[in-house]
Amino acid sequence: MRHLRSAAVAALVLGTLITSAGTALAAVPGNDTYGGRTVVGALPFTQSLDTTEATTDSDDSDINANCGAPATDASVWYETTATADGGLVVDVSSSTYSAGAIVATGSPGNWNLVACGPGAVAWMATAGTTYAVLIFDDQLDGAGNGGTLNLTIDVIPPPPTVDITVNPVASFNSRTGSVRVSGTATCTGDPDFTTVETSLSQQVGRFTVRGFGISDIVCDGTPRTWSVEVLPDNGKFAGGKAASVSFAIACGAFECGFDFEERTVQLRGKA
Repeated sequence: MRHLRSAAVAALVLGTLITSAGTALAAVPGNDTYGGRTVVGALPFTQSLDTTEATTDSDDSDINANCGAPATDASVWYETTATADGGLVVDVSSSTYSAGAIVATGSPGNWNLVACGPGAVAWMATAGTTYAVLIFDDQLDGAGNGGTLNLTIDVIPPPPTVDITVNPVASFNSRTGSVRVSGTATCTGDPDFTTVETSLSQQVGRFTVRGFGISDIVCDGTPRTWSVEVLPDNGKFAGGKAASVSFAIACGAFECGFDFEERTVQLRGKA
């Protein structure tokens, strides 16, 4: 009986040890405070970090004073020095929790806010300038303290490019007075959205008919046909010459590419 009792106690102790080992808490990150900040070298810089044991302190509140994030829980610090003028981005959008970032110059007690926001923030950096970066849990998901931080600090990708032409002849609808303006557009990159916008004006006697239209353009690196229906704001467009201004816009995550063409187009009637 004594041997059975000893075996049972040993099994209980062993089970407790195994359970405790399986639920061991993560360590506090070494860059939990400004004093232990991670100095970033060459870009791109990427890191995956467990922030569940990260804390928040008065330095967090200080740098957040002009940003206004709802919370700076589970915060960790980084520092990067720009090697050239140009855009930089801090991206934490793929983290397992609702993460945000604050970028500032200066030091505790003397911060100058540069950029802040949830998910990803970008700014125009100046060569030789050192930027402090605070990554935090803003608690917008309402759950827990931190999680797995997936961080990337890199230069902003180049904006999409777009180039348009406008055909010299456009068709107008004699019944509605609208005009169909067309042309070609060549767009490269990976834009979030693209548009072409056309403004048209035509002098009819002493009266000027004006109108505006907008449409999407395809962005795949090859010349594509676009067309916009310009609806008149007043009166009706008619046969003859009209002045057109067409703007093309292709916007990526951080920057946009633009092009425009201004020309006189000949309006020809269409039933």
